[in-house]
Amino acid sequence: MCDRHVLVFSICAAVVAAFVGICAGRIAPAFIHPCNNTESSCLIKATQDAILEFSKGLPHLGVPSLDPFVIDELPIQLPGVRVTFIDGIVTGLRKCQTLNVEAYLEKNIFILEMRCNITIKGKYTAVGRLLLFPINGEGDSKIKIVNSVIKLNIKTKYFKDSEGKDHFGIKNYRYSFDYGDRVHYTINNLFKGNPELSNTVLQFLNENWRVVTEEFGQPVVDYAMNVTIETAKKFFEAVPYDELLYVPIPKY
Repeated sequence: MCDRHVLVFSICAAVVAAFVGICAGRIAPAFIHPCNNTESSCLIKATQDAILEFSKGLPHLGVPSLDPFVIDELPIQLPGVRVTFIDGIVTGLRKCQTLNVEAYLEKNIFILEMRCNITIKGKYTAVGRLLLFPINGEGDSKIKIVNSVIKLNIKTKYFKDSEGKDHFGIKNYRYSFDYGDRVHYTINNLFKGNPELSNTVLQFLNENWRVVTEEFGQPVVDYAMNVTIETAKKFFEAVPYDELLYVPIPKY
């Protein structure tokens, strides 16, 4: 009877050990739900399932946070005005809605489309002329973008790591960005010592938000897209292909 219990215990211990070994060998976090195919419906759900936790960052894999992420300093030189964002905090990516995901593995193409509400807070300095107004400001700023739509077209690649494991890679990308339903500006001290004129110009900026945003928004969006892509590269470098997608990797 005792021998029987020992045998049962040994089998159970072996199963547990095997299970722990498998789990310990897995690099991808638990919120990654690989698809068995490349159908958009599965890819959309898998992407949406991962956004909340992925955007917080994965320090153990060297993947930084995307929500929030910090803009230490971003100078923007525009026709007639130089704006510098300092100590900016960008939030909102963790609540993005996945609209579409397409993967064409043989063609090395990956398409991602998302709708997001994004907020940028921080300090700023601005000198020059914005549209009709001379600017000489320094203070706090907040930009809120409502229902922006981002579409990424990524050229992928595949590579092996030092252990011979296959990985996704990003060769290059291009994107389109629609500023959505509304961009709202809260900016103080656009004119040092003249709050009345500052408020007048701020009102103009908000009433003409689309024209204003299209004039100076591109560098900010470029910066955000670059941060996002570099973060994705670090994730793909850390996690093998077969933990992300249960579809045979194309020959390369």
